Amino acid sequence: MSIDSVVRKSAEVLIEKENEVRLIIAAILAEGHVLIEGVPGIAKTLTAKTIARLLSLDFKRVQMTPDLLPTDVLGGYVYDTTRGIFVLRKGPIFTNVLLVDEINRGSPRTQSALLEAMQERQVSIEGQTFALDRPFIVLATQNPIEFEGVFPLPEAQLDRFLIKINSTYTTMEGLKRILKEIDLIEENFNSLKPLLSKEDVLNAIKETRGVRVDDAIYDYVVKLVKETREHPAIRLGASPRAGIAIVKLAKALAYIESRNYVIPDDVKEAVKSVLSHRIIIKPEYEINGVTPDRVIEDILAKVEVPKP
Repeated sequence: MSIDSVVRKSAEVLIEKENEVRLIIAAILAEGHVLIEGVPGIAKTLTAKTIARLLSLDFKRVQMTPDLLPTDVLGGYVYDTTRGIFVLRKGPIFTNVLLVDEINRGSPRTQSALLEAMQERQVSIEGQTFALDRPFIVLATQNPIEFEGVFPLPEAQLDRFLIKINSTYTTMEGLKRILKEIDLIEENFNSLKPLLSKEDVLNAIKETRGVRVDDAIYDYVVKLVKETREHPAIRLGASPRAGIAIVKLAKALAYIESRNYVIPDDVKEAVKSVLSHRIIIKPEYEINGVTPDRVIEDILAKVEVPKP
């Protein structure tokens, strides 16, 4: 079974979500985290659960609320009265796929508890460090229309997400299909069987790292990153971490297409998902309707594409 077969199989459960599934799988292969932005009721949770099941990955979910504590995510030591000792009760972060629902509803203290896990793939509890199982990916969702009772993610935390996906409504035809086939869709999800083992996923991650990137492609990425720092509408451009993320995602996208080398189209696709949550538009441009996606399109059009 190939990675591409997972995308095709997911279509039996997820209507018009092929591109989102593809990007999430690419993020898993690149060992990065995903921020999914979208209104409630558009299958963000179902998408995460479907991918985890098809890839034989453990799945856990955390519903962020303002009163949620870091120990509710990481776990902690509790006293075992039968043995008279403190034992570790692991939190939901000890998994392969962690869905953090409505991450911006969690307090900054609880949000920051995720940072070590996202960056170092480990957690610290009472002075002890515990490595997380591989692969480990955080799929965090946030509702773009909520303004009350939320704690916006600071730029430092946003930068920990490899990509951002804007999850949108289906087309009217897609909605009609969902309404007609909802019972079948639920049956298909309940009957889903893994297509790949966890070992297969780890091997795919290793093979993704071996995808070839020519110097011309590296130069292309450098020029794109440089342009974000010089564009007149951008207040905060892309960091070196953003450049690394572009290359990692481009390699994963190439691997999904069964290529062992990166082409400029891989970079173009990667740039849109990697930079949209990292660049900050100047207020005077933002008030005139300039968006990160529009600026990214301008940059892609301006920077010369390397020739084969």
